[in-house]
Amino acid sequence: MSEASPANEGTGTAKAAGRRVPLSRGLSTKLLLLTIVFVLLAEVLIFLPWIASYRLSWLKERLNTAAAVSIVLVQGEPASLSRAAQNDVLMAIGAKAIAVRDGGVSRLLVVADMPPNVDEHIDIANTGMLEGMTGALDTLFFGGDRMLRVFGPVGESDKEFELIMPDYRLREAMLIYSRNVAFVSLLISVFTAMLVYAAIDLIMIGPIRAMTRSMLSFSEAPDEPSRVIHPAARSDEIGVAERELSLMQQRLQKMLAEQKHLADLGLAVSKINHDMRNILASAQLMSDRLRQVKDPTVQSFAPKLLRALDRAVAYSEGVLSYGRAQEAPPSRRRLRLYQLVEDVHGLLDIEEGIEFVNAVESAFEVDADSDQLFRVLTNLCRNAVQAMAADTESALVRRLAVSAERQGSVSRIVVTDTGPGLPPKARENLFAAFRGSARSGGTGLGLAIAHELVRAHGGTVELVESIGGRTTFAVTIPDQPVRLDQARGSLRRPA
Repeated sequence: MSEASPANEGTGTAKAAGRRVPLSRGLSTKLLLLTIVFVLLAEVLIFLPWIASYRLSWLKERLNTAAAVSIVLVQGEPASLSRAAQNDVLMAIGAKAIAVRDGGVSRLLVVADMPPNVDEHIDIANTGMLEGMTGALDTLFFGGDRMLRVFGPVGESDKEFELIMPDYRLREAMLIYSRNVAFVSLLISVFTAMLVYAAIDLIMIGPIRAMTRSMLSFSEAPDEPSRVIHPAARSDEIGVAERELSLMQQRLQKMLAEQKHLADLGLAVSKINHDMRNILASAQLMSDRLRQVKDPTVQSFAPKLLRALDRAVAYSEGVLSYGRAQEAPPSRRRLRLYQLVEDVHGLLDIEEGIEFVNAVESAFEVDADSDQLFRVLTNLCRNAVQAMAADTESALVRRLAVSAERQGSVSRIVVTDTGPGLPPKARENLFAAFRGSARSGGTGLGLAIAHELVRAHGGTVELVESIGGRTTFAVTIPDQPVRLDQARGSLRRPA
């Protein structure tokens, strides 16, 4: 015992740990990470137009400066500027050459020692968004040593200005701008993610976490009423889920209480099984001796005593059979239903005046377990006989009929009697053990056992009608399905 207790404790601790959700795998962490990722993705999608617009604005600014210098040079005399002055002008705007196009004629105003080779031509006026984004990414990742030719109109002037310049300054400016945008985007993403997380955690994750704790707590002790969740006054989906969970837990507690009562009853009955059988056997022996007494009073009471003992024996056996372990799976075979119904007829203790009609065709076959179907029909027919035996009026027609029909691969067995019908209480708890009895002193186990056995066959038992003078039960049993692989294997011829 000293070794088993630590082992059980360790197992319980492991189970408890397995039912807890780690922080890294929780919904809150996943929600936070997904929010950050999605916001960053949105920032990336916004960043591309931003960086393209910044690149175009930077080039426009340099072109405007070059245009201002060009106007001064055009109005003056370019040859009057010394080489040093020209270099200062070019250095101020970061260019290698400045030109102006007027009336289709280009005029080079300021140039370095030798006109450089141009790697890329950029038309400011005709650069679209897509072209601008691809150009910005190209400059950002692969630029730095290229020569650009930037041209386009400036303001309302009819002249077109040109500027030849290296792109390393542009790339440096774009890198600084990208770094600033990335930093701001990261701050926005984290801040937005925290706000979204806080809002969703308050609205959704928090209540879901509370529901999870409630379900785990309820599973540890489902019979305690305090473990039932208390739903919040919400009208959304979570409120509906909490209310439905509360109702489900309450129904489960009620069901568990009923099952506990039935289990206690089965345990009690099993304990008194031996003593009850001995007492009933002794009572039957005494009743047999009473039959031999010639006293008229004793002769009148002896049959009643025998019937009472028979009912007591049947009651005890019914309770015991229902309290046993679960029924074995049905061993299904092809049966001739007519002979099975005849066997049921031979077992029934039918009083005089009750007619039994076997309306099943002699060739009718059903795919079922013989013993279990026999018990089903016996229970249904015995209930019908007992109901009709309670009607003592001699003019009444008391008839029990069993018929059958086939609908495709489904067999339908119909049991009809002319008894008084089922009372409303019996209809409400028709297949419930100990609650579906239609007569005083009954257990209500006959229909419960029949329902369990037919359901094991994949079929149903239903009350078709129950009115004064006619009660009909229908047992529906589908044929056993055939596995195609086995059937094909059995049809293959040996090589």
